Amino acid sequence: MLNSVMNPKVDEYLSKAKKWKEESEKLRSIVLDCELTEEFKWMHPCYTFQNKNIVLIHGFKEYCALLFHKGALLQDAHGILIQQTENVQAARQIRFTNVQEITAMETILKAYIYEAIEVEKAGLEVNFKKNTEYTIPEEFQNKLDEIPALKTAFEALTPGRQRAYLLYFSEPKQSKTRESRVEKYMPQILNGKGLND
Repeated sequence: MLNSVMNPKVDEYLSKAKKWKEESEKLRSIVLDCELTEEFKWMHPCYTFQNKNIVLIHGFKEYCALLFHKGALLQDAHGILIQQTENVQAARQIRFTNVQEITAMETILKAYIYEAIEVEKAGLEVNFKKNTEYTIPEEFQNKLDEIPALKTAFEALTPGRQRAYLLYFSEPKQSKTRESRVEKYMPQILNGKGLND
C-alpha cells in the first residue's frame, strides 16, 4: 500500500465484521494499492479519487462484492460486472464467495479499478433514464390530478426519490394493490420524504 492512508472507521467496521471479513480485508488491500482515498460512506468502505466515488466494498448474505459506482461505463473485458437489478442504472458489482477467488483475480480487479479512475478523470457520466421515461401508474396519476398539493410535493422531490416511488407504485399487477400503495405513501410524499426516508 504505497501512499494510501487507512481510515480508522474502516478498521472499526472490519474488526466488527462477522461475515466476509477476510474477503473484505483482501479487497481493501487491493483497492488501497491503487492509491485511492479510503473513506467510510453508506456504512461501507468507500474509495474515492479527487472526492469522486470509485468503488465500494460491501457484503451480502450470499456474497461480498466490489461495487463500481460508474460500472456501466467500464469496458468489462472479462464479462464479470453484474447489474444488481434491472433498475440500477450506473453501478455494477463484481461478486465473490471466497478469498481465493479475489486473490486469483487481483490483477484483473486492479485493471478495472484503474479503468474506473480513468472514467472519472475523463469526466464521463452515465446517461440516466429521465423520470419522464417512467410510466406513472394510473392510480397515482389520478391522485396527482385530484390533489394539487400532492403533485407539487411529488415534483419537489429529488429525481431519485420520484423514481423510487414510480417504480414501487408500478410493481403490483393488481390495481387495488397499486392504489393501496399510493394511499399509504401519500402522507410521506406530502411531507417531502422519499420512499425509504
